[in-house]
Amino acid sequence: MRASMLLDSDPSAALRRAGEILADSPGNEEAILLLAAACRKLGDPTMATGVLESLVEANPASPVMQLELGRVYAAAGRGAEALVALRRAVELDGALADAWRELASQLFLDGDTRAGDAAYANYSRLVPIQPELREASDALADGRVDGAEAVLKARLRRTPGDVEALRILAVAAARRGDRVTAERGLNECLELAPGFALARYDLARLLNAQQRLDETLPLIDRLLAGDPSNANYLSLKAQAIRFLARNDEAIAIMRSLVAEHPDDANAWLLLGILLREIGQQAPAIDAYRQALAVRPGFGDAYWSLANLKTVRLTDSDIEEMKRHLARSPAVGSNRLHLEFALGKALEDVGEFEASFQHYRAGNGLRRGTIDYDPDEVDGDVRRSTVVYRPEFFVERNGWGAACDDPIFIVGLPRSGSTLLEQILASHSCVEGTRELTYLPAIVTELAARANASGGSKYPEPVAALSRVDLEALAARYMTCTRAERPLGRPRFVDKMLGNAGHIGLIHLMFPRAAIIDARRHPLGTGFSCYKQLFARGVEFSYDLEELGRYYRSYFELMEHMDAVLPGRVHRVHYERLVADPEGEVRLLLDYCRLPFEAGCLRYYDNARVVQTISSEQVRQPIYADAVDQWRNYEAWLGPLRDALGDVLERYAAEREG
Repeated sequence: MRASMLLDSDPSAALRRAGEILADSPGNEEAILLLAAACRKLGDPTMATGVLESLVEANPASPVMQLELGRVYAAAGRGAEALVALRRAVELDGALADAWRELASQLFLDGDTRAGDAAYANYSRLVPIQPELREASDALADGRVDGAEAVLKARLRRTPGDVEALRILAVAAARRGDRVTAERGLNECLELAPGFALARYDLARLLNAQQRLDETLPLIDRLLAGDPSNANYLSLKAQAIRFLARNDEAIAIMRSLVAEHPDDANAWLLLGILLREIGQQAPAIDAYRQALAVRPGFGDAYWSLANLKTVRLTDSDIEEMKRHLARSPAVGSNRLHLEFALGKALEDVGEFEASFQHYRAGNGLRRGTIDYDPDEVDGDVRRSTVVYRPEFFVERNGWGAACDDPIFIVGLPRSGSTLLEQILASHSCVEGTRELTYLPAIVTELAARANASGGSKYPEPVAALSRVDLEALAARYMTCTRAERPLGRPRFVDKMLGNAGHIGLIHLMFPRAAIIDARRHPLGTGFSCYKQLFARGVEFSYDLEELGRYYRSYFELMEHMDAVLPGRVHRVHYERLVADPEGEVRLLLDYCRLPFEAGCLRYYDNARVVQTISSEQVRQPIYADAVDQWRNYEAWLGPLRDALGDVLERYAAEREG
């Protein structure tokens, strides 16, 4: 036993000890097995093979000996013989985890991916999760990302290459919003263990969140090939294909799934989301209610009902949420969703102070799980004002693509941007898409390239782009967006609001494209963001002071872009749009060089899929109720007001100007 313990740390010592045992006890099978393993570890599979073949011949029913024989055959490059021995090992003992892992590795080398995945799945089922990894997983579930990372990094120092620790660490990075590190970690897992289905699933989820569907769908298809009825895999496929406008197919998948697994609350929840996006509100509500019937106190389902905006939760819902909150752990996803849902429910019944306390609690929970530094945003703005000077654009006049297909809508969430998109998508020449990630992907690539070379920070790398570079980026963007335009209309909307930070790059790539800034009163925008639990991104919205700082940075950047590119950006103030819909729509269409169409004023009749949180609101005529809702909470918005400073007065002057 002591000699075996030396095998990984000091195979030479293990070899010597095995020899000593055999000198005292010739024919000792365990010592012979140890001798062969040590030879293999020391890079001498030939000697190991000679020793083992005789031993296996004498003990054909020993799974451990078959396993070691398979290992030495593999080390000697005798793949076919390795497969025979390893298959024999798992036939003799189906609970021999290491044999399944070695068999999976050999099957992958042999090109049999499906069988390799199946073998690795057997290995995964047989290996119990280590207590410290369970501890890290529990910490993540509770939102304690730092604690989880500390446990995982300590384990990886002791056991480098532990793929489960690497996977959970990557998930932790994703929770912090560090998608680059998360993706790198998950790819490392799959390099070490190509059959690691859970790492492949996590990678597919990560890529799907970035709408990198060409990479996501092959991962899902491989997962489903090995486990075609897996509810998680099917749900992820439904989420992915909805981005490709295959909503009917996605809904069919989920209806089939809930029929087969009626006790799956998450499946009911996703079905409700998909139904909401296509405007089927009543069936969506039924699905959310079914999720609650299956899992009472399910915070996600309550929040999904509250997030419909046009539906009020009942008094019994409010009492039920309060009961579950009283019993919930102090942290965790379910409590987070319940806090936001209860905040909305109490707002709807006019209990504003109690409502704000729940909003504040929910925001505090969410802020504790994300890695956001407002100083970085301020730095981005400062660099932008330095790079984007009037002469910078004069020197590049005439660069970029000649087409005017894209209509970019930028700004902050909850500022009327989805309404603008719906208005434009109701024009016969304009196609609505979704929040496209193609331009942010280009920006990420430029920034990463500069960081890798130890160079400048974005947007400084934009200054290094040549005319050819910019035209190539524009062509790449247009190629990527082609799949988003099934109707083939001349123009299309890209409503990725964070592109407000990339106006300079947009102008250089598409000097004729429309750029629309959706803007709303800073306190109205700020509070509306604060009470919203976003699915992803928008990290600045969970602290009132940080919200004010972000709005101020955005406002000042847009002021700068207006100064260096006068008239380039068309601004739509939500309050003006509500007060005079036709007048504002005519100005908007004129700016986009589109003829007026009355259908744009009947945007609520447009049956297109809307995948944002305003999906229900934009299916109704414009209403003024939401314009001043923030005033009900004005007494508690001091940190937001203070951080905004004179932006409030500047906004008022701009709106009236």
